[in-house]
Amino acid sequence: MRKPRRKMKRTSAAARPRIIKTLQILRGAVANYRASGESIALVPTMGALHEGHLALIRAARRKADRVIVSIFVNPTQFAPGEDFQTYPRTFEADLAALTKLNTEIVWAPPTEVMYPKAFATKIEPAGPAVVGLEDAIRPHFFGGVATVVTKLLTQCLPDYAMFGEKDYQQLRVVTQTTQDLNLPMRIIGVPTVREKDGLAMSSRNVYLTPDQRQTAPTLYRVLKFCCEKIAEGRPIASILSEGREAIERAGFALDYLEARHAENLGPISSLNDGPVRLLVAAKIGATRLIDNMGVKAARGL
Repeated sequence: MRKPRRKMKRTSAAARPRIIKTLQILRGAVANYRASGESIALVPTMGALHEGHLALIRAARRKADRVIVSIFVNPTQFAPGEDFQTYPRTFEADLAALTKLNTEIVWAPPTEVMYPKAFATKIEPAGPAVVGLEDAIRPHFFGGVATVVTKLLTQCLPDYAMFGEKDYQQLRVVTQTTQDLNLPMRIIGVPTVREKDGLAMSSRNVYLTPDQRQTAPTLYRVLKFCCEKIAEGRPIASILSEGREAIERAGFALDYLEARHAENLGPISSLNDGPVRLLVAAKIGATRLIDNMGVKAARGL
C-alpha cells in the first residue's frame, strides 16, 4: 500500500529541473521517489510550452508530490508532409518556465531511446480512435499517440497523467488505452486554456499570420453559439449546419464540426442521447486548428 502523501518542503529559490535522457537514470529517479513514499504526476508534452501546458503542470502539482514533464516531439504521429521538421522547439525557454513551477524532472529522451533501431511494436487503438473525427483526416495519428503515451506511462510509472481537454479525442483515446491495458495510473483531463478572445492555446498558434490570428477565434464563437442553442433545445443538425456555414464564411477550410457523445465519441442526435460534446477542426491558411466544447458546460454563457 502506498504511503500517505507528504507535503514537500520547497525553498524560495526555484531549482532548475533535472534533465534526464536515459531510461536507466529515469527509472532510478522514479524508484527513489517510490522508496520515499512520494506520489508522481506526469505531464506529457512535445515542448513549445504555453499557458495551456503550464495549467497541466499546476494541476499535476496539486495532485502529486513530484512532477515529471516529458518533452519529446514524437515522429510517429506525424504523417509525411506534416510539420514534424518545423514543429516549434523551444527547449531553453521551456526549462525556464518549468523552473518557475518547481518541476523536478524533465524526461527528454532522444529519438533513438524511444524508438531504437530494432523497434517493431505499435499500438493500434480502436473505440474512440476510429469515430470519423481526427482519425478520418489523420489516420496515422492515434496509433502514434497511443504507442508513445503507453511508452511514457510505463517509463515514468506515474500515479496521475495530465492531458488537456483541447485535444479531446486524444484524451478519450488515451483514457481508453490505459483502461484496456490495465495500466495502473489515472488519466486526468484538464480544461482548455484560452486567450482573452477565446482562441484555444496551442503550440501551432505561432504559425498564424496577424490577419489569421484575428479570424481564428471564430471557431470558439461558433462552438459557443452552437452549444447555447443546442442547450436551449434547438435541433442539433440544423444548428451544426449554421455553424459550418459560419466557419466557412470566415475563410476556414472546414474538416468537421460534429456533435458526439462526450464519453465514447459516438454520433449523437439529441440531448437525450447523453452528454454532448461539440468538436471542430479547420484550416486557416496553412495552420490547422482544433477545439471543442461541452454543451451542458456552455449553458448560461
